[in-house]
Amino acid sequence: MRIYVPCDAAALATGADKVAAAIVAEAGRRGVEAQIVRNGSRGMFWLEPLVEIVTPQGRTGFGPMTVADVPGLFDAPGQHPKAVGLVEEIPFFAKQQRLTFARCGVIDPLDLGDYIAYGGYAGLAQAIKLGPAGICAEVKDSGLRGRGGAGFPTGIKWETVRTAQADQKYVVCNADEGDSGTFADRLMMEGDPFSLVEGMTIAGIATGATRGYVYIRSEYPHSIRTMNKAIARARQAKLLGANVMESSHDFDMEVFVGAGAYVCGEETALLDSLEGKRGQVRAKPPLPALVGLFGKPTVINNAISLLTIPVILEKGAKYYAEFGMGRSRGTMPVQIAGNVKRGGLFEAAFGITLGEIINDIAGGTASGRPVRAVQAGGPLGAYFPPSLFDTEYDYEAFTKRNGLIGHGGLVVFDDSVDMAKMARFAMEFCAHESCGKCTPCRIGSTRGVEVIDKIIAGIEPEKNLSLVEDLCETMKLGSLCALGGFTPYPVMSAITHFPEDFQKPAMPLAAE
Repeated sequence: MRIYVPCDAAALATGADKVAAAIVAEAGRRGVEAQIVRNGSRGMFWLEPLVEIVTPQGRTGFGPMTVADVPGLFDAPGQHPKAVGLVEEIPFFAKQQRLTFARCGVIDPLDLGDYIAYGGYAGLAQAIKLGPAGICAEVKDSGLRGRGGAGFPTGIKWETVRTAQADQKYVVCNADEGDSGTFADRLMMEGDPFSLVEGMTIAGIATGATRGYVYIRSEYPHSIRTMNKAIARARQAKLLGANVMESSHDFDMEVFVGAGAYVCGEETALLDSLEGKRGQVRAKPPLPALVGLFGKPTVINNAISLLTIPVILEKGAKYYAEFGMGRSRGTMPVQIAGNVKRGGLFEAAFGITLGEIINDIAGGTASGRPVRAVQAGGPLGAYFPPSLFDTEYDYEAFTKRNGLIGHGGLVVFDDSVDMAKMARFAMEFCAHESCGKCTPCRIGSTRGVEVIDKIIAGIEPEKNLSLVEDLCETMKLGSLCALGGFTPYPVMSAITHFPEDFQKPAMPLAAE
């Protein structure tokens, strides 16, 4: 028997290690020869730990598994109460268009042979044939935009670094992933780490960079360990270091562990952290593409952007660009979290509507109560009410409705949520995470908490609502980076779409 048990952090948190040990013990007692493979997660978290057994028809799933469920795997697997059928036919999975995540959950994450057997390093081989200018042209033609939230065309950024004159250039992967409800970076680093190694290597060849860093927050210990092992094995196989894949190109990389400051998800604060400084936002210009890490031209991309590069080079820009809509090409790994029946990662082409994702894919709320709001794009993203669920998942469509796709996270709330308190949380979060460098973010968020507290208490609500709106405008236009600049999105969307939660009974201002 060949049995897959995930080693992803989400599966480990639900007892995957104990289940794997129980399977080994049960096989031993029965004298059954069983090969246990620790794969990544398929991203269907409500089924974790999801155990898969290889059959002539395909891989059959069982989940969520417990130690008590293990003996049944050896009795009559087809009649097991936790059987969910062929994994790739589960509706949540079958509706996806997996390009970036095609191998995640399928292979042994640290088996380089397994990775290559499933198309790994075909992209790098093609990149070496194309050369730097050809790679940049291919990435531009694919329409890939930064998946970290800004949506800037990746190929243009690479071309800027490629043509910059310098004795040293760098590739930096932003895998900080601090947004609430997001886990795509972690899922891939733990389930398909060689994809990131390959993507960064291609970026290095494309731009003339010879050194790379993966910036991972310390809260991701499993990702850190897996990436370090993958880098060591790639280096041993001559896929990193001097003369990569027997070419004339040199590229090596390492993991850098961050301390978990949210602001270090901003690219220039991340660079300061990499340089050993306190993570603070830099004024731009100059752009990091010209003056980045240690003052040298630097490619900074989100992990998902870099993880997508191998498939673009392997299958071609035209193939990738056929997915999506408008200026949003390719696929996006949507991360569904919060009060939902089926939380997890759903990779789909741009163009699917918000309502399809929440109601059809995620199945509505886990509580059974009506959905009241969905926050899209992390803690600084706007709140969308059901009346806007016809919004297409597309950068421009979200912008038209004063929203952000961000890193692709969606957090769902039912009708018990108090949106005034959620607006307060946005300001409080900004105050806590601010690097303190600019006044609109540092002071504005603190004042925002105080004013919203007055609204919640019913103290001069109309006057204080007007004050919050003025404060949000100042933060949006005056903040040095997106932390202060985007905090108005959740605050103003809550006020706009859920005004009833801010209409507390008026109270006179207390005498001093």
